[in-house]
Amino acid sequence: MNRQPFWRTAAVIAACAALVAPTPSLSSNHREAPITALDHKADITELYAFVSPNPSGDPTHVTLILCVDPLLEPSNGPTWFPFDPEIKYQIHIDNDHDAVADLTFEFNFYTNFRLPGVYTAMAGIGDNGANAPGTSNLVVPPQIRSFDNPGLNQIQNYTVKVTRQTGNGNGKGIVTQWHNSIGGSFYALPANPGPRTMDYAALYEQATYTTTNGVKVFAGTVDDPFWIDLGGAFDTANFRTLASGIPGVLTAEEDASTTNLASDMVSGFAVNAITIEVPIEMLTSTETLEPANSSDATIGVWGTTSRARVRLLPFGESRGPYRQVQRVGHPLINELLIGIGSKDRFSMDEPKNDAQFADFFLDPPIVRIVEALYGGALTVPQAPRFDLLPLVTYAPPIAAAGTPSGPISDMLRLNTGVPQTPPESANRLGLIAGDAAGYPNGRRLADDVVDIVLRVAVGGVLTRDSMGASLNKFPNNSLGDGVNVNDAAYQESFPYLGLAPSGRDRRHIDPGEDGLPVE
Repeated sequence: MNRQPFWRTAAVIAACAALVAPTPSLSSNHREAPITALDHKADITELYAFVSPNPSGDPTHVTLILCVDPLLEPSNGPTWFPFDPEIKYQIHIDNDHDAVADLTFEFNFYTNFRLPGVYTAMAGIGDNGANAPGTSNLVVPPQIRSFDNPGLNQIQNYTVKVTRQTGNGNGKGIVTQWHNSIGGSFYALPANPGPRTMDYAALYEQATYTTTNGVKVFAGTVDDPFWIDLGGAFDTANFRTLASGIPGVLTAEEDASTTNLASDMVSGFAVNAITIEVPIEMLTSTETLEPANSSDATIGVWGTTSRARVRLLPFGESRGPYRQVQRVGHPLINELLIGIGSKDRFSMDEPKNDAQFADFFLDPPIVRIVEALYGGALTVPQAPRFDLLPLVTYAPPIAAAGTPSGPISDMLRLNTGVPQTPPESANRLGLIAGDAAGYPNGRRLADDVVDIVLRVAVGGVLTRDSMGASLNKFPNNSLGDGVNVNDAAYQESFPYLGLAPSGRDRRHIDPGEDGLPVE
């Protein structure tokens, strides 16, 4: 007997599947605040802002990346990980040093099902698909190699708009909607289910767009670009003991290693990313390219997710004004600096109001915790931590001398006049290693922010002890988790992010695997 076509028989399976309770998704790799621990779709994992690589070496464009919805298990079908259509995803730019957005890039997503009776979001095989035996009835579509393949059942379009504030920044501004320069919609790149179903690399390339004004955009599921010994960090800073014999302290050889000495516990997971590359003139207050020594060259960047205030059940219709759920500027500030009783307030507030969190910024509680753990073996800096002001104000060595400092606020500061460091000269430790284009001057994908934050915030390598001696010494300047690189290669061109792991073939590397130590 001939089988019914794929999209007919699947309707019965889909109806049965609807009776089964869904398995909870893995939550955030940071879970910064109680509110985002319960709303992982709105959870921002990372924010990146860097001057784009340019063969001439001159700064011309900036790339901004917002990652959300973390620790996505690539094999977790059948619906995988669409962006949430009820969330506004935004990247904000402050270019006049007042911690108020002068420019906002907003992404909104829309989900459609081409074959609503089919049980899975993606299906495909081979060049021609698969027919029922002995018939021409197509049961499985061909391998997904483009966005018009019917096997890409669940598909997302998105819009991009930019809002420029005018006047006194009271929320009114000039709104511009951007469109694909070759016509048609922007498509979001879906997850990578595996090699039989999809040519993921082909769709990755097709999901990179140039808009009508030359801006590049990308949105989709990719390899999580972050790396960290997550378990060691949150087992009360129980980092591995490596060759130095001191927990969480690297030898010079380990510090220079381009392989991992401890487990990257984010390895093998995916994340949803939004990426945009814009001309620098669009970002600065003068609308021109500014040299690095100009007070107008440095911008502040942060990302937010927001939901409508009211959601009506049972159909989930959302109404009313949007309210912010999460925001991110610097990495690890909400996780490691803000007290847990203030995390929700921090998440939902605006950078201009961050003076209320100054005690956390300039006297981080984690420093005292680490000091106690090391029992006096590690000399830590004393509060107030004025050495941390360049992270939360416009100040040298990121901003040019004479730049208005603005209010204390959590934003990535990026000096758009500093050219990108050639790959062969880039240093994972960024600015503290003499690489002027690295974190905390913005943030590149390959910047090891965990080791940088440990050395700057905990080790105090930019300041001195109570006797006036520099803390840029061992072991303060050798703190690290032993995870030095990402598990997947980044791309050399926009959108720069690594390809998502295959759902069928992904691996999560644990301590002890591939020779990694377990201590």
